[in-house]
Amino acid sequence: MPSISTPDGTRIFYKDWGSGRPVVLSHGWPLSADAWDTQLMLLASNGFRAVAHDRRGHGRSTQTWGGNDMDTYADDLAQVLEQLDLRDAILVGHSTGGGEVARYLGRHGTARVAKVVLVGAVPPLMLRTDSNPEGTPIEMLDAIRAGLLTDRSQFYQDLSVPFYGANRPGANVSQGARDQFWRLGMQAGLKNAYDCVKQFSEVDFTGDLQRIDVPVLVAHGDDDQIVPIRAAAAKSVQLLKDATLKVYEGAPHGIHGDYERAFDADLLEFCTS
Repeated sequence: MPSISTPDGTRIFYKDWGSGRPVVLSHGWPLSADAWDTQLMLLASNGFRAVAHDRRGHGRSTQTWGGNDMDTYADDLAQVLEQLDLRDAILVGHSTGGGEVARYLGRHGTARVAKVVLVGAVPPLMLRTDSNPEGTPIEMLDAIRAGLLTDRSQFYQDLSVPFYGANRPGANVSQGARDQFWRLGMQAGLKNAYDCVKQFSEVDFTGDLQRIDVPVLVAHGDDDQIVPIRAAAAKSVQLLKDATLKVYEGAPHGIHGDYERAFDADLLEFCTS
């Protein structure tokens, strides 16, 4: 399997499809590069080199005991770009992957990056605080951690419902899509998935967003039950220097169905413009 090795010896699996300008995609929690297969196929079929890696502890990458923090995730992403010598790249991050992308840009700059897409992304801060009243209460995040420790298999089955908006009237989410979410989640190490909850929810990306000096497409569903738009995209566009906000009416957190088709069209247009 193709992989790169980080300075601490972690093996990071990646997919590398097509040729042309590189588009590098960072997945959400608790998934893997497989979550991007439709977008990888789309991009590689339209003249791009599409690359997606499994975050450490997820998918086929090493299940490390330590290093499950946003700074290390960002440095792992830097290793992917540097070891594959990717330049003039477009970075795409969904959910936790959006935090990873933002932190990469905050720590490593935009020398290798031309554009960015943040879709359903956790920045600037997911956690509810006095200064971020629109955020997610800590009790909900604690419930995620408890679910992982109690019965993570059932927890992932249950989480797939709000993730894809399957609890909304008229929802058309296949059992296969929900099963795939469960399958990818179960591939992540328990310790890695547990530690990552704190990283996607409690890390403040405000400074990272303010340092980004390339165009950013901020895409978000307005019925996202996992990362509500009012605490995420609506605030991120105010912090970014050059941002375009695209709101998908009625769309959930998971990129699926009509939402996926609309997003794919916008992604391809943004990459080719």
